Amino acid sequence: MSGTTTPGSVTSALRDAKLRAPSPLFDRPSAPRGVFSSQQGFLRALGGLCIVLLAVLPFVDASRYTMSIATSALIYVMLCMGLNVVVGYAGLLDLGYIAFFAVGAYVSGILTTVVGLPMWMALPATILCCMVAGIIIGAPTLRLRSDYLAIVTLGFGEIIRITANNLKITGGPSGIHGIPTWSFGDWSFADGLTIGGLVFPQRVLFYYFVAAIVVLVGVIGAGRLAKGKMGRAWKAVRDDEDAAEAMGINTYLAKISAYIIGAVWAGVAGQLMATHLSAISPNSFQFLYSALILMAVVLGGMGSTPGVIIGALFVSLAPELLRDFSEWRFLIFGVLLVVVMLFRPSGLWPSTAILPWLRKRRPVPPPTQGFLAPVPVDEDDTPLAAEDATAEEGEGR
Repeated sequence: MSGTTTPGSVTSALRDAKLRAPSPLFDRPSAPRGVFSSQQGFLRALGGLCIVLLAVLPFVDASRYTMSIATSALIYVMLCMGLNVVVGYAGLLDLGYIAFFAVGAYVSGILTTVVGLPMWMALPATILCCMVAGIIIGAPTLRLRSDYLAIVTLGFGEIIRITANNLKITGGPSGIHGIPTWSFGDWSFADGLTIGGLVFPQRVLFYYFVAAIVVLVGVIGAGRLAKGKMGRAWKAVRDDEDAAEAMGINTYLAKISAYIIGAVWAGVAGQLMATHLSAISPNSFQFLYSALILMAVVLGGMGSTPGVIIGALFVSLAPELLRDFSEWRFLIFGVLLVVVMLFRPSGLWPSTAILPWLRKRRPVPPPTQGFLAPVPVDEDDTPLAAEDATAEEGEGR
């Protein structure tokens, strides 16, 4: 019979049919925008304000002391952003992070003073050496967890420092001196720059250069990595490594990628610091500095970009701001750290922080909830218009 349908025809018809997702029951309201209406908008506005302050600071005070302290603080921010990738995103407790800082400083110092390369040509070699160091240190150690990982990384940090203290090419205990500044062709930062009648000396140019690298690479780059696929894998490993592995994430690859990226961040910061100080020695890379960097990340809020910036600035600037208290400044600095950790155990700005005025705001329910009301029909199952349904309802009453 022509009117009968076979199971095969039904199957083919279902296979060729276009599947459509059910229409939503109500329109989702658009996300709030504005500085004080959304947390993302507020953070972007705050970041823009910080960039403006960075640009204006040399016009307010361009003294050698202020520029030196501001440049060192920015390098600390870069260093802490790299450790935040390792500790805050991937959850790897690293107590020897200063080793990668030393690798970047010594590689750039050797290539510029012994080999004679300009600083910008030493940058790729610094990044490559830091990647190799991250693989050498991370490959055998990242199979460990918790306290065992911390102890092993602490040992590697001391191995790097002691090795630099005993090698001839690194200058031994005296270190490397006379590290040149960045030069591009026949011009270098030491020559200064004059724009529109304004003279920018070397310290101001280098300050702007460091600020640009820290903002673009350190802050924006780390933030974009955290929001991507790799960043989600890091956070899954941090929260529960066994569950992440059960869900199909290669936990070892995720951990070593975080370790290598953190090593590159530290190496670039080390090269900037070597240029800034023009001299490095093994005493600049002791365990105390690894502890201070880790303290800055924990103090600001692990996994939080604004928190890590605040923590880095606090750890780097607080001793200088308390310099008037002479020998009491380190005691006051320690007391401030204890007070902050007592009252803000999750950090000054944790990753789960919500702005106070947004926390009090209650979500507005949509106009239609649950299932849609049934459409009224007549005796022939024909949908009625709105006015017909109203009239029929009135007659029923």
